[in-house]
Amino acid sequence: MNILTLETTCDETAAAIITDRLEAAASVVASQDALHRRFGGVVPEIASRAHLERILPVIDEVLHRAGLSLDEIDAVAVANTPGLAGSLLVGLVAAKTLCLVKGIPLVAVNHLQAHIYACRLAAETDVFPCVGLIVSGGHTSLYHCDDPLSFELLGSTIDDAAGEAFDKVATMLGLPYPGGPAIQRAAESGNPRAYRFPRPLLDDEDRLDFSFSGLKTAVRYQIVGPGKTDFAKIKLDRRQVADLAAGFQEAVVDCLLGKAMLALKQTGRKILCVGGGVAANARLRKRLADEAQQRNIQLHIAPLQLCTDNAVMGAIAVERLRAGLTENLDLDISPGVVR
Repeated sequence: MNILTLETTCDETAAAIITDRLEAAASVVASQDALHRRFGGVVPEIASRAHLERILPVIDEVLHRAGLSLDEIDAVAVANTPGLAGSLLVGLVAAKTLCLVKGIPLVAVNHLQAHIYACRLAAETDVFPCVGLIVSGGHTSLYHCDDPLSFELLGSTIDDAAGEAFDKVATMLGLPYPGGPAIQRAAESGNPRAYRFPRPLLDDEDRLDFSFSGLKTAVRYQIVGPGKTDFAKIKLDRRQVADLAAGFQEAVVDCLLGKAMLALKQTGRKILCVGGGVAANARLRKRLADEAQQRNIQLHIAPLQLCTDNAVMGAIAVERLRAGLTENLDLDISPGVVR
């Protein structure tokens, strides 16, 4: 069986061909980073228009790379939740059209569940039940995952997502978009102890939520002082940028690591799966690996190519098909997080 999977939840137009043996025959991702760089973040209207321009060429290219025609596709899977409304609609309309024309099943994919399923793909073995940590530009959440399709929300950010905070702090430091990779590069030569930033909610063992807005504000105050916003007048030298980036990054990692370990303790699970764009951060990956080894935790982090948005992780559609879960063509998008 060949499944065409589509991913248009935010600013990546992606398609993949997945077999029922969980093999990726081909994968294509069209990035929009260059379109959004001047704004320091994703502009929803620009994202949706770019998806419109790219969705058909991306589908055509992935079929070409797989050496298949549309007649050889047995089902189409598409992420319909959560994400940007306009972006989601482009992928869903494309998927519905293909299913209607070819008379093949439509499969809905939960984007967040798919991020955790990327760990299952990389492990090439079952990783469930587990605690799932999703860290991206739009989401920072902990889930108790009984199986690939059963997720219970344990906690999430109450304000900014971790990736969003990376982008905003990068702008403050005069670093390019996307902020995550830029801050990681700057932090490599910095001292994470030069500035002591807060770790919001980290000491609250009754909550598994995250908060990064206050941390972001603390960085701003360190740069320009309370109540001021004119960064143009502030000239930071390379050492200051490196130290600020390192201190901020370490604070974020401390929060993510602490809450993930608390979730494992509360659920009694010994397997942690981590996905999402921020999961590509080298410091986070190292700290998680060190902590998992010390605590005898089985750790699975999505490989770098499956951290950022992609359609290969849409292979979770195979699990839905095995469970007999397909959709009618009146399927709608759900931009918010389904709890």
